[in-house]
Amino acid sequence: MAVFMRLVSLILIVIALMLLGADAISSLERGGALTVRSLGTIWGMFDQPHLDAFKSWVQNNQPAMAQGVYSFLALPGWAATGVLGVILAFIFGRKTGPE
Repeated sequence: MAVFMRLVSLILIVIALMLLGADAISSLERGGALTVRSLGTIWGMFDQPHLDAFKSWVQNNQPAMAQGVYSFLALPGWAATGVLGVILAFIFGRKTGPE
C-alpha cells in the first residue's frame, strides 16, 4: 500500500509541475502577463457541461457547501495537486530504521 501511495504522490507532483510549466509558458506567450489556471478552468477545458452541472447541483442541493466548493475550484491547479502530492510523499515516504 505504501508503494502505491508513493506512486500516487509522484504522479500528483509531476502533474503539478506540468501545470506550473503550462502556466509559465502561457505567461510568456502573453507578453509577461501572469496566467494561472484554476482547478475549475482545467476541469472546464476537459468537460465544461459536467462542470456546469456540478456547480448547479452544489448550488441547489448543498447551498451551505457551495462557497467552499467554489473556493476549492478557484485554487491554482498546480498548487492543489502539488501540495497534496508533497503531503502524501511525506506521509508514505521511505522509513529509515535500524537495519
